[in-house]
Amino acid sequence: MSTLTINSYSLKHFNLEAKEVMDHYLDIINVDVSDYTFASNFIWLSSATGFYTIVNDTFCLFILNSGELSMLLPPLGSKENTYEAMLQCFEIMNAHNTNKNYSKIEYVHEYLLEGFVDYLEEGTQIYEMLKDFVIEKKLVDYIYKADNLIELKGDSYKSKRGEINRFKKIYPNHRIEILEKEKHSQDVMGLFNKWVKDRATYMPKEEMENFFDGIYFERFAIKRLLNNYDELDVCGIVIYIDDELKGFTVGEKINGATSSVIIEKTDFEILGCAQFIFREFVKLLKEKYDTNYINVGDDMGFENLKKVKMSYRPDKLIPKYTIYQK
Repeated sequence: MSTLTINSYSLKHFNLEAKEVMDHYLDIINVDVSDYTFASNFIWLSSATGFYTIVNDTFCLFILNSGELSMLLPPLGSKENTYEAMLQCFEIMNAHNTNKNYSKIEYVHEYLLEGFVDYLEEGTQIYEMLKDFVIEKKLVDYIYKADNLIELKGDSYKSKRGEINRFKKIYPNHRIEILEKEKHSQDVMGLFNKWVKDRATYMPKEEMENFFDGIYFERFAIKRLLNNYDELDVCGIVIYIDDELKGFTVGEKINGATSSVIIEKTDFEILGCAQFIFREFVKLLKEKYDTNYINVGDDMGFENLKKVKMSYRPDKLIPKYTIYQK
């Protein structure tokens, strides 16, 4: 199936050919949310489930899940075109779906909510019901000042400095390399498999099913990232100890002010490795892209991940919303 035709629209498969088009529309809106890049969507979407089209001069990204169509992002483009494009996109989804409750637009930045809401009350946690739609606040992106993550000054970062110093003392023979597809892919997947095994060993039984469901998609995403690494405008580093890969991380530039960390994995048995590779990667992102802020994405609703991300003292939390029909 080369396209998905709904009403008068032809939805094309979301593949590498879409990158140039999507990047054009992303440049118009210039937001700092981690979901608003080509790479961050491409690696998680298979060519069988991701579709895109242009509606009212905006880029519209859809996902087909169990036969039902929804949007992973709001229409991307000039602000004056967004509201009308959203209305048309709901018509597209409703025409395809078995029930309009499946039709939704996810990861909506506040910048693109204008038109749907007359105001967005500060501190709103859930449900703003205005006009014909329900606006639900979902996750938040954690954004930090790059210099704070590099310098780690003050008592609030004392434990981070301690972990890094301990790592450097115990493993003086570590080395960092710029990630290369041909050179490092096999080692990266080997570490990921070890990470899964180690994580599962200590995971509560009641969380195992959700964990392994997520791992299936994460393994797919990492493989797709590595297979298309050179075409995605991303960068990464790996860390070796005694010629054995113990950590890797990959990120990209979101806009002129902000870079993001797409993924990071380290060996649980190497204490301080996560803190060390994170700081070193922030240095690279700042130098390579000349950006002052680092976005590490959201916490996916996991309390332990939230604690880790809050421990680095975010400079700002950027909320993301989902739009439903009433």
